Amino acid sequence: MDNLKEYSMLKTIEGVIITQKKIICDDRGRIMHIMKSQDDNYSQFGEVYISTVYPGIVKGWHLHDKMTLNYVVVKGMIKFALYDARKNSKTFGLIQEVYLGEHNYVQVTVPPGVWNGFMGLGAEEALVINFTDIPHDPHEIHRCDPHENDIPYSWKIKDR
Repeated sequence: MDNLKEYSMLKTIEGVIITQKKIICDDRGRIMHIMKSQDDNYSQFGEVYISTVYPGIVKGWHLHDKMTLNYVVVKGMIKFALYDARKNSKTFGLIQEVYLGEHNYVQVTVPPGVWNGFMGLGAEEALVINFTDIPHDPHEIHRCDPHENDIPYSWKIKDR
């Protein structure tokens, strides 16, 4: 986990928060915390939904004008990529990658104005929960092709 903290401190986009989440295990199974109203990065409730992604498939890119996103992966693993497109940000133009899921149970909070997307990793479908601060509004979201765009990022798997 120290490597995650070091990597995050070096390449964190302004306003993006990575929070270690708690898992409580006992003889019956486990509880995986997602969000509490007293969490530092909680502002208000908008909606919660689950998205799934198959291994090797990319869901992205998208950007919200107003919505703050809070992603947690409860099954499987994803590679989550962010690109800071906010011209007034100290980290304008920065790319950030976070691997999250069963092997790295963290929450990634994404502020408005940051492009983001994710790719399924491993051999199984990943279950991605998103807890937002406002309900979905199709007029405040922007999308672009995951591969053909102006974002300087490649979804290629890095195996060497």
